Amino acid sequence: MPKVKTKSSAKKRFSFTGTGKIKRKHAYKSHILTKKSKKRKRNLGYSAIVDPADVPNVRLMLNC
Repeated sequence: MPKVKTKSSAKKRFSFTGTGKIKRKHAYKSHILTKKSKKRKRNLGYSAIVDPADVPNVRLMLNC
């Protein structure tokens, strides 16, 4: 059987922490930033952990 390819989009968007959790970036940080508060933009800059409900789907996309 051939190898299963990783989804390129997922490869670019997710990474793993040292403990095996999946990290992601926040959305809504790319444009229309003038109406968003400094606090909101600052907090969107930090990375987040993928919600446990979404982990199985992300792992399928990453083939791990």
